[in-house]
Amino acid sequence: KTWRNSFAFESSDPDWASYELGVFVCLNCSGIHRSLSSRVKSIRLDFWEDKLVQFMKSSGNANAQALYEKAVPPYYYRPQQHDCNVLREQWIRAKYERKEFTGETKYPPVSYSTGFYEGMLWKKGKENTQFLKRKFVLSEREFTLTYYNKENSKGPKAVIAIKDLNATFQPQKIGHPHGLQFTFQDNDHTRNLYVYHESAEEIVTWYNAIRAARYAYLKTAYPTGTDEELIPKITRNYLKEGYMEKTGPLQKEPFRKRWFILDSQNRKLFYFKEQLDAEELGVIFIGTESNGYSVKECVPKHARGNKWTCGVSVETPERQFVFMCEQEREQREWLEALRKVMSRPMAPQDYTSEHDFTILFIVNGTEAAVSPKSATVFFFSRKA
Repeated sequence: KTWRNSFAFESSDPDWASYELGVFVCLNCSGIHRSLSSRVKSIRLDFWEDKLVQFMKSSGNANAQALYEKAVPPYYYRPQQHDCNVLREQWIRAKYERKEFTGETKYPPVSYSTGFYEGMLWKKGKENTQFLKRKFVLSEREFTLTYYNKENSKGPKAVIAIKDLNATFQPQKIGHPHGLQFTFQDNDHTRNLYVYHESAEEIVTWYNAIRAARYAYLKTAYPTGTDEELIPKITRNYLKEGYMEKTGPLQKEPFRKRWFILDSQNRKLFYFKEQLDAEELGVIFIGTESNGYSVKECVPKHARGNKWTCGVSVETPERQFVFMCEQEREQREWLEALRKVMSRPMAPQDYTSEHDFTILFIVNGTEAAVSPKSATVFFFSRKA
C-alpha cells in the first residue's frame, strides 16, 4: 500500500510512525517529528503494544490529512521529497505544531496570508560577498517587492515587480541553511539577490508570502486560468545548475570556468562568472529540435586551456556552443536536462523570448546584440 506521509509526496514503504499523531512517516519525517517532541517508533525494530496498534488502525494518514490539511492555501508550497530541510521542517511544524491549515480562524492571521509583509533580511552585496541587513517590503496590492539599504531610508534601493519575480531556496549555494535566491528581470539583464534569515519560520514565511503575491498576480493576469495551470508558475526550482567550462564563439578562445543555470520554464541557459553573481554574463535560449536546436556529446577540435574533458555541444540556429564538464556524470546530467527542455513544445510566449536577443556581429570574440525591448545595441558577453 502507498502511504501519504508528512510531506506532499508518496511513500510506498514507511518505516516509522508517530504514535502520538497516528501517522506513518518516512525516515526524514521521523527525525523532524522527533525534534518536535512527538513520540516516534520504528515499525520494524520497536515493540508495539496492542493499544498503540489499535490507535494506529483507527487513525492513519488519511484521517490526519483531512484534519491537519483541511485548508491549505493553494499558493502554500508543499515540500517534495528532495526539497531542502527548512521547507520540510516548517511544513510539518505548520501542520502539527502551529495548526495553520485546520480551517479555524486565526487571530492575528498568519503573516503570509495578509497581502502585506515587511521585515529585515540578510542580503549579499552586489559586488562583494558580505551580507548586510536590509529592509524588505512585500505589497500584494501593488504587486511589488521593495528593499531599502537602511531601515529608515527615505527611498527604496530597488522596486521589484512581482510579475517577473522568482524565489527558490539555495542553502548550499548561499552557504546558509535558510538561504533564499530572488531572481527578477532588471532592464535587459536577469538580476539575482541572495538573502537569508536566522529564523527558519521567518524565511519560509517570506517564501510563502511571495508565493501568495505571485498567485494573486497570476489570477489577475490570467483570470480564466485554473489552479492546475497557475500553481506551477508561482515559483520554480531550476532544472540544473553547476560549473562548466565555456569557450567563445570562434571555438578557438581559451576555455573559462562558468556557473550555469538552466531555467526550464523560460527555456533559458544562463551563465555567470561565479555562482553568486548578481547578473549573468550571457543567456542562451533553448528551443526545440524542430526549430534547429540540438545537444550532443562532443570533443572540441581546437580545445585550448580546458582542464575538463567531457564535452557538451549545444547547437542553435545562430551558433554552436561548446562546454566542458569535469565528470561524465555531470555531462550526462546536462545532456539529459537540455534534452528534456528541447523535447517540450514551445509555448507562444517562448517565441518572443527566443528573439529577445538577436546576435548581429562578432568583434574580437565579443558578441554584439540588439534587444527589441529597448531597441539598443549592447555587448552582453564580453568574456567567454
